[in-house]
Amino acid sequence: MTAAQDPAFSSLTPDIVLDALDAIGLRSDGRMLALNSYENRVYQIGMDDGPPLVAKFYRPRRWSDAAILEEHAFVQELVEQEIPVVPALMLAGTSLHAYQGFRFAVFPRHGGRAPELEDAATLEWMGRFIGRIHAVGALRPFIERPVLDVASFGEEPRDYLLAHDFIPPELMEAYRTVAAQALDGVRHCFARAGQVAAIRLHGDCHCGNVLWTDAGPHFVDFDDSRMGPAIQDLWMLLSGERADQVRQLSDLLAGYEDFFEFNPRELYLVEALRTLRLMHYAAWLARRWDDPAFKQAFPWFDTPRYWQDRILELREQIALMDEPPLWPS
Repeated sequence: MTAAQDPAFSSLTPDIVLDALDAIGLRSDGRMLALNSYENRVYQIGMDDGPPLVAKFYRPRRWSDAAILEEHAFVQELVEQEIPVVPALMLAGTSLHAYQGFRFAVFPRHGGRAPELEDAATLEWMGRFIGRIHAVGALRPFIERPVLDVASFGEEPRDYLLAHDFIPPELMEAYRTVAAQALDGVRHCFARAGQVAAIRLHGDCHCGNVLWTDAGPHFVDFDDSRMGPAIQDLWMLLSGERADQVRQLSDLLAGYEDFFEFNPRELYLVEALRTLRLMHYAAWLARRWDDPAFKQAFPWFDTPRYWQDRILELREQIALMDEPPLWPS
């Protein structure tokens, strides 16, 4: 099947999902629950024999087969080091399967709750496990998966938005100007940080991708895993006023540095990476706007108010990138 013939998610019916599992020897009892995911389609499936499983159907053309398998292999490396992550199951000799043009993987179901990030002990515990992930991630690079950099997360998203008429005409020049200033600020932050190592990351390590149980955290959804600076997996766990973030960072690093050395120069990148994420997110919504699920979930995206808020947000980021970096107490 060519890229032009790839099926749309609208054709991924419950029958196709269940038939796909049946094709690899997994017999469902018919129970099926759609889980919260926009980029892919993810379902909890009841099994005839055994506990429920989670089936993840990948968005067509986002990743190559080799890139998906590289992610699966990284997670398996973490499993072998007894790091609490959720690997894709090996079935019929592979972790990646195909059915009627859809690629999918199957995972064990793991429950849990959101971590209590205001608790110092929880943050230190999280830091320990992220440090262990990074110690493995630093052993070798990804070959098939990309690097988080200014070009891919800032310049290219900015150019896409300007070229595809998502920004209202009356706000186009304001967005163009503030985006250019924001990217200048990002480049300045990277220059101040100097030489920073790129390692294999989780890539999207926010509290929604961490499930907490009485045994501690386990990390899910490595779909955005890529090469990048270690701070990328730490800054999204910080929130609140500057003093709050300093305290949270100190707690995270207290655990993190038990297992992996942190380069303090990466702290110059916190607001730069936040800026890149904001720009990348707006372009991500634009690229997915032909998916009906996005119009339902993000009805405010194509409104003038949305773009006014994005312009104000980038102006705030420009000011924040000029401030001294966070520094753990």
